[in-house]
Amino acid sequence: MTQTIPLAFFSMPGGYEWLIIGLVALLLFGKRLPGVAKSLGQAMHEFKSGLAGRVDADGDRKEPGDKKDDPDAPA
Repeated sequence: MTQTIPLAFFSMPGGYEWLIIGLVALLLFGKRLPGVAKSLGQAMHEFKSGLAGRVDADGDRKEPGDKKDDPDAPA
């Protein structure tokens, strides 16, 4: 029979622990955070616009039911 080790000391961080984690992250990644936030915002915007309709390589918006010039559409 195997004995399991209790993982009680691995709990979710509380308020002060999150504050310390945030400060350490800010010190380590402070100069890169604006660029990361900008790229994350652009990715979210592209994802939301992708849900509404597809954009091809030329930048033209295609609606989900549009089969004109669609290489994925069956012949």
